[in-house]
Amino acid sequence: MVAYSFKKRFAPPIIAGLQPGPLVDGMKRQTIRADRKRHARPGEELQLYTGMRTRSCQLLGRATCTSATPIRLLFGPSPAVEIGGELALTDAAGLGLFARFDGFADWPDLCAFWAAEHAALTEFSGVMIRWEPRS
Repeated sequence: MVAYSFKKRFAPPIIAGLQPGPLVDGMKRQTIRADRKRHARPGEELQLYTGMRTRSCQLLGRATCTSATPIRLLFGPSPAVEIGGELALTDAAGLGLFARFDGFADWPDLCAFWAAEHAALTEFSGVMIRWEPRS
């Protein structure tokens, strides 16, 4: 089991994404994280929280990891998302959809969040963890 903590703004789309059925707008079933010693592996249980290591810690739910894939986000005048080393998204529609499935309103909202959290990054490399509701 691997636990991930999220900011409170992501709780509603995560909870929505824990419901069975296909992924639709308003659901979050992925997270982008910096590399670390160990991330979830496909088939492992995930525990999804807000406020971990605080008094306001809340378990949002449990899910099953479906993939852990290298990802690279390119910000700036030529934005792009590379997934698994392949250039996956460069057009506004694709970037917008990607951002919405990650819990943001659109690509500019995602960029603003990353700028606020990671000060002046022009690119980010890490891991995209995806999950499905437990059956």
